[in-house]
Amino acid sequence: MSETVLTPNGALSDAAPKKLDDVMLAMDIVDTLRHREKLIDRELGTEEREKKLIGRLKEIYAAQGIDVPDRILADGVKALEEKRFAYEPPKNSFAVSLAKFYIARDRWLKPVAVILGIAAFATAIWELGVDGPREARLDATRIELTETLPNALIAERDAALSIAETAAARARIETAYQDGVAAADAGDANSARDAVTDLQRLEALLKQTLSVRIVSRPGEFSGVFRTHDDDASLRNYYLIVEAVDAGGRAQQIEIASEEDQQRGWTTSWGVRVPEGEFNRVAADKQDDQIIQNAVIGEKPRGALAPSYTIDASGGAILEW
Repeated sequence: MSETVLTPNGALSDAAPKKLDDVMLAMDIVDTLRHREKLIDRELGTEEREKKLIGRLKEIYAAQGIDVPDRILADGVKALEEKRFAYEPPKNSFAVSLAKFYIARDRWLKPVAVILGIAAFATAIWELGVDGPREARLDATRIELTETLPNALIAERDAALSIAETAAARARIETAYQDGVAAADAGDANSARDAVTDLQRLEALLKQTLSVRIVSRPGEFSGVFRTHDDDASLRNYYLIVEAVDAGGRAQQIEIASEEDQQRGWTTSWGVRVPEGEFNRVAADKQDDQIIQNAVIGEKPRGALAPSYTIDASGGAILEW
């Protein structure tokens, strides 16, 4: 393609081509007309507009030293009327809106990227700091309920049964085991853990041989009695006793209260005795504040409940 070279005064140099590409020249003509809106309005409003406009254009190009044929000038005028080289913006549509949105990405891309980055960071913090640990806890709880606790319940039950020597002890062990299994099946991990602890305490108690003795210390009761609400003359008498090991240390034992049927672990309780036995102990203590025959029973190895060497109904209380 040739290049047009203009001298400083605007005339073509000898090196410039004498003839331009027709299409390019027509475009130039249209551009010239567009930049002369007053000329267009004036000339295109007359009956002989094309003829006069072509003459006017010839003068414009002649002043620039360009010789343009009439057919090219006429083609340029026609191109202007036909808006052949005019740009008409596309009508609004989803595709156009999407294109404009994309073109304006320099304005919205960075803020959006920042927002997405913050959202991603917050999501990561949530997953790592909250959701992840929560899922881990749920998995751990599920494993505990379906594997750890059931296995522990079986192991503790079998260990306790291997020591139990009474039907009452075996029944108590089986009850604790079944309570734990039911709790695990219901998803109650705390109650299932309590059942495991209960079986462990039963096993520890079964292993012990304990003596049951009447409490005889300053400031503590050795016996109490209860009166009936309906008849004050009716009384229940209780000796306050404790279970001690060979070293004289009080140990916890499981006792059921005959007043409310609640079971509890305690180091001392009241065992119900006849009035005569109660008075005998009271007389023994009154002479020197010491009970000479304080040991009144035993909790043998392999058993959970104590047996008494005195006349005792076995009924007990946990509070007095």
